[in-house]
This record gives sequence, C-alpha cells and structure tokens, in this order.
Amino acid sequence: MDKRGSGILLHITSLPSAYGIGDLGKSAYDFADFLYRSKQTFWQVLPLTPTNHVFGNSPYSSFSAFAGNKALISPDVLLEEGLISKEDLEPLPKFPDHYCDYEHVVPYKEKILHNAYRHFKQKERKSTAFFDFCSAHKHWLDDFATFVVLKTHLKGQPWYEWPDDLKNRVPSRMAAVQDHFKDEIEYEKFLQYRFYRQWFALKKYCNERYIHIIGDIPIYVDLDSSDVWAHQHLFKLDENSRPTVLSGVPPDYFSATGQLWGNPIYRWDVLREQGYSWWIDRMEHNMLLFDIVKVDHFRGFIAYWEVPAGSENAVNGTWVDVPYEDFFGTLKKRFYKLPMLAEDLGTITPDVKEVLYRLQFMCMKVLLFAFGEDFPHSPYLPHRFSKNYIVYTGTHDNNTLRGWLDNELNDNQREKIYRYIGNNLPHDTIHWEFIRLAMMSVANIAIFPLQDVLGLGAEARMNIPSTGNGNWQWRMTPCQITDEISNKLAQMCEIYERT
Repeated sequence: MDKRGSGILLHITSLPSAYGIGDLGKSAYDFADFLYRSKQTFWQVLPLTPTNHVFGNSPYSSFSAFAGNKALISPDVLLEEGLISKEDLEPLPKFPDHYCDYEHVVPYKEKILHNAYRHFKQKERKSTAFFDFCSAHKHWLDDFATFVVLKTHLKGQPWYEWPDDLKNRVPSRMAAVQDHFKDEIEYEKFLQYRFYRQWFALKKYCNERYIHIIGDIPIYVDLDSSDVWAHQHLFKLDENSRPTVLSGVPPDYFSATGQLWGNPIYRWDVLREQGYSWWIDRMEHNMLLFDIVKVDHFRGFIAYWEVPAGSENAVNGTWVDVPYEDFFGTLKKRFYKLPMLAEDLGTITPDVKEVLYRLQFMCMKVLLFAFGEDFPHSPYLPHRFSKNYIVYTGTHDNNTLRGWLDNELNDNQREKIYRYIGNNLPHDTIHWEFIRLAMMSVANIAIFPLQDVLGLGAEARMNIPSTGNGNWQWRMTPCQITDEISNKLAQMCEIYERT
C-alpha cells in the first residue's frame, strides 16, 4: 500500500464460465495472467459471502459475514479433483454468456455440489484437511451450517419467526437439531471447505505473480443472518428479537429523506465489554482472505445514523457516537498492521477526516465525482490528491464511464472535462484519458472497473443503488480482453511508475 500500483475491479461472478456465473476455475486464473501481463498489482473483488434471490443476489446482503458463496465453487476444479464425473455435469443448460442467470444457475450447481459431497463421503470424508478446516473455523462455521439447514427445513422463514426454542437457541434443542440433521450440516461445512480451498489456491496464484487482492466487507450485517441469530446480545433487539433501531444515513444532496438501510445496529457497549471479539474475528478472517480490506461506510465506526424501527424513511434519525478510540486501539494491539481501505464517500465530517489521517488508512477518490458544481475546487480532481489515496474511475455503484458520459452529463459538465483534460476527445476513447488521469496522479493506488477499461456503456453497469432487480449480473466474455488492451495498460504502468 506504500508503493505505486494499479489494478482492476472485477467481481468473481463477472468472469467467463460455461456454468452461467463466474467462478474460481480456469477463467479466474486466466484473468490473473492478464493482470500480470498488464503489469497490474491489484485485483479488487466484491464481498465473497453467500447471496440470495431475496436480496436481489447482492453480495452486500448475506446470511453470513464469514461464509463463502457456494455458487462460486468451480465445477471444473471439482472434476479435476475427482469429486465429480463428466456425467455429473450433464445436461449442461445453455446459459447466457454476458450475464449471470441466477435463477437457473443455483439449482444446476446445487445438483453438482450434492454429487461432489456424495463422492467426498466415499473418498475423503476422513481426511484431516477437512476436519482441520472445520476446527479452525468453528467459531462461525457451526452456527452458519446449522442456520442454513434450519432455514431450509422451515421453508425460508427468517430466524426471528422460528419457534422460540430455535430462535433463542435453547441448548437441548440445538443439540437435538445437530444430531438429527448431522449429514445436512456436514454438507454445508463441506461446501465451505471446497470454497475456501479453491479461493486460497487462487489467491496464492495471484500473490506469486505480485498481484494483491483487495476485498470488500460491509460494515453492517443482515438481520436474517447466522451472525445476528448466534450473537443476538451484540445487536439492539427487543424481547421478540426484532430491531429497536435501524441503520441508514441522513438526508443529503442525493436524497431528501435519507437512506434507510434497515440493518440492525451494534450494541457497542457490549462489544466493548467483550473486547470487540466478534469484530476481531471478522477482521482476522478477512485479512486471511484478502491482502487489503476495504470497509464500506467507514464513518459508521466514528458515529452512525440511528433510525427508530418502523420509520418509513431516515429523516428522524440521530447521530450516535462509537467508542472508536478504544475500538481501533484494540485492533492496533491485536494486528501489527491494519491493511485497511476506508470507504469515505459521501458527506464526511471533520472528526472522521481526523481519524482517517491519524490512523493512516487509505481513502477513496472517484473521478466521476470531480466535475460537479464545485469544479475546479472538487476534492476528487487528481491535482488535489495525496499519496495516501486510492483513486477510482468509478465503483460498482456508479454507471460505467461511457454510460456516465453518454447519459448523465450536461454540456457544461462535458466542457469541464474537456478543459481539464486539455482536449475535446470522442466518447469511444475518452475512457482511456480518465484511466490516464488516475495513473498519472500522485495517489499510490489506481483502480479501474473492467467495464471502464473495455469502454463499455450503461448496459454493463453492475449496480443501480436502491433498485432491487437486474443488478449484479454483468459478465465479461473471453474475447473482450485483448493483447492491445493489456499492452496499453502495461505501457501506462511503466510511464507512471506503477509496475
């Protein structure tokens, strides 16, 4: 993080694959090779946690803050390992190659994974590696596996509507559940074992090629998750296990009523009494998964917007302080170095800026925000950066550069861009000028969504915030990455000392 470098933002689901969704198989290794040839030193991904159609398949809404997404397990790797046969892959549906077909991918992969587990029980069940994994991850794995099995048998009901003995985790009832559903619980653990086995193999391959993985974790967890079910005392819940207050952000330039996210709020007093053990476990887990950890909504560690449960919007919330000095002091004692990137977009108050400066966490700057009403004084313009920044052309929540240029700008904003760049360029090449602006800046790290490197339009956008459907689907095709693109990125890295 102290050296100059650049990289690409591409989630695993967006990789090419014959199975309807990107996975941890050959195309992931091919993409790592592309990064290496292009002299890129970072690969940024979105959260790897399980997704669900209930949450619109968003990687930011999950049943677990620790588990991996079983849909990312590569059937080809399972085939190489002898856990499935070619016959297990048949019949292979005709999946679209340019977007994730979640509706059909999930049942198809579930069938393959069940067959892999059947072979595993016959061949490897007694392997020490599996039991070592289960032991090392016991602090979250037992709860997660049990949660998933119970949720399946209770037809998807949220845990706070389960029978009281299950909702409240009565020890005798939990012991009976774990005995009765022993095989199904082990199946869920097996899936996590295979996911992490494949992920760590890919990470090792990347690291050996000087490519560092930037991961992403949301600050909050979902109410209907194994984390809240297993640690109800850490959240502001009432006697019926329902939230008394909800997360969100206050009204601002983007929304007159604020944003009501709806996640349960942490009881920071209880976390403090327990030495922040849950957060320490979470950070340790993610620092194993990634080389750099990006934390969404960092300002929520300093003070958070708390909205009364039952509110229709976030207007009537209040700011509540977090014991951040004690929290980060505890993390610093536990971890010699915190390779943390703070998502500091939006309205950031002076107290948050002071903490970021003091802790020396890297902060984000997005070029798409640089040409608004505050131009030429915008803090997102490259000439205002410092080394301790990570600059993006855009993020997963933004339109693509081409989509933004074609659909969201007025003539005045376009004129600002041309004046800053010093040239009136056609839209089919201007994305390279934005990449160049990021590359030549003083910011230590520059990251580009692959869609911007490819010059794709709004059809390739990953997510439109506050919309429930049609997001997280875009996928690249193998022919879109060319030697010309690789050479162009490599040349820029050499010119601007980012090799």
